[in-house]
Amino acid sequence: MEWWQAILLGIVQGLTEFLPVSSSGHLMIFKELLGVDGEGFLDFTVTVHLATVLSTILVFWAAIRQLLKGLFQFRYNDETDYIAKICVSMIPVFVVGMFFKDQVESLFGENLTTVAVCLLVTAALLFFSDHFGQWFKVRPREKRNGISFLQAFVVGLGQACAVAPGLSRSGTTIAVGLISGVKRDVMAQFSFLMVLVPILGEQTLDILKAVSGEAVLGGGVSLTALALGFLSAFVSGLFACKVMVALVRKARLGWFALYCVIIATVLLIFA
Repeated sequence: MEWWQAILLGIVQGLTEFLPVSSSGHLMIFKELLGVDGEGFLDFTVTVHLATVLSTILVFWAAIRQLLKGLFQFRYNDETDYIAKICVSMIPVFVVGMFFKDQVESLFGENLTTVAVCLLVTAALLFFSDHFGQWFKVRPREKRNGISFLQAFVVGLGQACAVAPGLSRSGTTIAVGLISGVKRDVMAQFSFLMVLVPILGEQTLDILKAVSGEAVLGGGVSLTALALGFLSAFVSGLFACKVMVALVRKARLGWFALYCVIIATVLLIFA
């Protein structure tokens, strides 16, 4: 991997991790477009994913600090309630990641046709949440922190489905949250905080596979490329995270749906 390829792929990861267009799908697309060798690419994906996790932590640091402060008061308060709901949202993806990850990967594979189909599913979810979601919204009494345990679990189911390449994690969780009746300003923060632990867990599993000999890390990509990829993913991730939070709170997601349809169509025609 050349240095400029690392920078470009890092930017792609940073932008698409938070925009509802699938980072895994775009990394696969640009890997093919740039002719990047698959050897050592796992090293790179682990590195850039950690960079975007760090950018998320930085953007939401005030909220995270407040949650931790409330948690260590050792009583059931708003912060404890919020963390409990984040934990509930992680149950589905934990089950899939721990017990069905290999089956899911073998089912979907890593080909651009799969990415294209999943991008169309992402587009449908985004369009549906914008234009028809209100038909299905139940409006019960106000929930603590703006989201119920059931809604948190339903959003978690959306995240578990987003393990397929091309199905956007942020797009799926945000769309499912809006459809289930969570308000936009609540979903803007919850959807990003809920993915921190699963992403870290996913990268940890990859590292453990390397330690156990099931996968290979440490070859094919230079330290310079890894460093440049990390830096570009971190900086672009900071920008994209802030932009996406603002968009979820105020704007419609239909333009991202249109983008996903266009990219999927191009892939189906030329892939």
